[in-house]
Amino acid sequence: MIFFRRKKNKEHTPSPDHLHDEPLAHTEDAESVVSFDALIEESYLEEESDHHEIPPLDETDSPLPAPTPLVQDEPQNLLARLRSGLSKTSQQLSGGLTGIFTKRKLDDATLEELEELLIMSDMGVHVAQKIVHNIRTTRFGKEISAEEIKHYLAEQIASIVQPCEQPITFTHRPTVIIAIGVNGNGKTTSLGKLAARYRSEGKTVMLAAADTFRAAAVEQLKVWAQRAHVPIITGAHEADPASVVYQALEQAIAQNIDVLLIDTAGRLHNKHNLMQELGKITRVLKKIDEHAPHHVVMVLDGTTGQNALAQAKNFSEMIGITGFIVTKLDGTAKGGVVVALAHHHGLPVHYIGVGESLDDMQEFHASCFARSLVGLE
Repeated sequence: MIFFRRKKNKEHTPSPDHLHDEPLAHTEDAESVVSFDALIEESYLEEESDHHEIPPLDETDSPLPAPTPLVQDEPQNLLARLRSGLSKTSQQLSGGLTGIFTKRKLDDATLEELEELLIMSDMGVHVAQKIVHNIRTTRFGKEISAEEIKHYLAEQIASIVQPCEQPITFTHRPTVIIAIGVNGNGKTTSLGKLAARYRSEGKTVMLAAADTFRAAAVEQLKVWAQRAHVPIITGAHEADPASVVYQALEQAIAQNIDVLLIDTAGRLHNKHNLMQELGKITRVLKKIDEHAPHHVVMVLDGTTGQNALAQAKNFSEMIGITGFIVTKLDGTAKGGVVVALAHHHGLPVHYIGVGESLDDMQEFHASCFARSLVGLE
């Protein structure tokens, strides 16, 4: 059973300095503590809640330093970084296209080779067949060069992924974003990079470490919090993750935070108890804000190729995913999985990771991605 200290003065809010040290669990006499379940039930039954009436944190009293803007590259440099990050996939595609199309007529054998090449880049059978069908109906029997086919492929890929070019919206304060996925996909790192990005944009950000069973995850998120100069809510080891997110949302509201980023434990879709835990986290958030969480973002590892597609399918059947972040695309020739993901799920791809630095977590732009994928300038 997790316990919380009952607040004697509801207007009192710890400063961000104390968020690292304020324990979630206390052991005191029975008259001074209440159970977590009782606390959320009490807040739910209150007729008039003062959560949204707490004045914003006075910036003059904030111990956090002023935001340090990220170094913003020129658009040409950002495109160059994207091309570099997708180079392994583009080299495979571009080299293959050059070998197939050397001013030869577009016949069945050529189209079969093209389909195999697209499948090898992890676009999937359905996407490959769709693209090949479209080119067959317009160019069959005609001579076509490798450069021409690259432009055609870029147009086809862009048309597939264009509906998924949707940035994260910030329509609530705080906007609550939960990151989910399996272990090793890059959830913690992605949230750390987003915290730094949003703070550099002038937003106030808070992190919440709801992976309470893996100490390394909490410590890693603390490092990111320090690097981004944002407060973080943590819990005792093996504390109820729902208790962490409950206090985090309370604190975020009290301090007028713009964005609350919640890191969750890695889990597989067939781990029933862990999937139920996500449901509990969502229900607890709704006790405070009926619209929370505003985004449930699944983080996928691009190096896993079609396995990422299977993970997305399994999770979407178990919990309401609102969008994706695809990481580690710089370390794989399977960048086509983003195209397959867009084709099969149609959900927003908010960000793609094409390197280790902060600027390598890029917003997803369909046309730039498509051209970079096939090796076009």
